[in-house]
Amino acid sequence: MIRQLPFNTPLAERVRPESLEEFFGQEHLVAPGRLLHQLMLSRKLPSLLLWGPPGSGKTSLANILARSVEA
Repeated sequence: MIRQLPFNTPLAERVRPESLEEFFGQEHLVAPGRLLHQLMLSRKLPSLLLWGPPGSGKTSLANILARSVEA
């Protein structure tokens, strides 16, 4: 979903996911009933190490998880 941000905001920032429902990919981890989704709902996240190439969504996923537990 494209958020309403100032015109000069980069497209990548405007389309960045803000919830697991908007997060694309990694369904084996974030789909309802899967590991990260269950951890997020329990609000008890252990220390996590997210690894992957640039642009794969590590920071976006970390931000979504942090917001979910109000970290």
